[in-house]
Amino acid sequence: MTSTPTRRLNITNGDSAAGTLSDAGIEGKIVAWRDVLHEGPVDSSLSLEDLSTERARFIAGQNWADFAHVSGNFAERDHAIRHLDYFDEVVLWFEDDLYDQLQLIQLLDFFASGAARGKRLSLVVVDGYIPPLSAKQIRTLDQNRPPVTEQQLDLAKRAWRAFGSADPTAVVDLLDGSTSALPYLSRALTRELEEFPSTDNGLSRSEREALTAIESGFSTPVRAFLEVARLQESIFLGDLVFYSYLERLSGKNHPLVTWKDGRPVVAPDSRSAREFVDGELKVTQLGREVLAGKRDWQAINTKTRWLGGVDWNRDRRELVRTAEPGTPERAKSPKSPKSPKRAKSAKSAKSAKSAKSPKRGKKK
Repeated sequence: MTSTPTRRLNITNGDSAAGTLSDAGIEGKIVAWRDVLHEGPVDSSLSLEDLSTERARFIAGQNWADFAHVSGNFAERDHAIRHLDYFDEVVLWFEDDLYDQLQLIQLLDFFASGAARGKRLSLVVVDGYIPPLSAKQIRTLDQNRPPVTEQQLDLAKRAWRAFGSADPTAVVDLLDGSTSALPYLSRALTRELEEFPSTDNGLSRSEREALTAIESGFSTPVRAFLEVARLQESIFLGDLVFYSYLERLSGKNHPLVTWKDGRPVVAPDSRSAREFVDGELKVTQLGREVLAGKRDWQAINTKTRWLGGVDWNRDRRELVRTAEPGTPERAKSPKSPKSPKRAKSAKSAKSAKSAKSPKRGKKK
């Protein structure tokens, strides 16, 4: 007598990873989560559906995708995890970087409320990227998938609450304790804290690395993107998100970077990206002064920026604790892991992670 196959719902970070799982013959329905949670507002006190609406508005507001398209995708995925009657098991497939780890804690927080009660809940976390894995490797991971533990659910709840809090010291406090239940979470959230303005010059790590790359000769948007990706312990940025950083550093008044002819940089939408990527950029004199620590970008920049639950602007310069020696963040960052995994190459940065940008339906 043959047994009935388990009816499974598989959730992963984006379309490319979903395609890899499908090609490997992974059983069940596969859903791509598709949200770049490290950009824009995230209020973790909202319901799943209300947050999805807020996120869709933000993504559409950045011209990364059409609101109807994004909100429709989010509604479909939300419906899948709200209605699990058909499924016996939910398997979460994620990676080690900031993009994935934020999606993972959102989902674990949701399931911690009991949404999957009576179902098997399993977790596969890849140290690296899912798409390059062979079908045999995917099937081996699948055969050995461990169940989600209560410790993981509890940590994810606390982490999601901290990330979506208006007070970024909540993340610092979380990282002061043990995060071993989710081994890649500490590194990911530390990288998020590095996006707060530096006490040296008011730049985030990504902004500093972007300006440094351009000043060092990586002078087109795509070359600067690949160079910044190469510097990451684990690549999380998509290309359109990176280009929005260039726009933020440019602008009409007091730009730190412009096109070679002095025009301000305006980030492309999904239709104009091809014409954008090969243009020549230059760091302005003000940009060089900021990089050198002679000027503070936060005293110049008037644009607000959301980091999770934090609305950062010029009025919040003393928002968080003093950074530890050697760390540039206004939010105190825990020490980095002793041997962080480096991006393998600029080529892998482009092929493995550039599709995280919203125009590509997320990641890889």
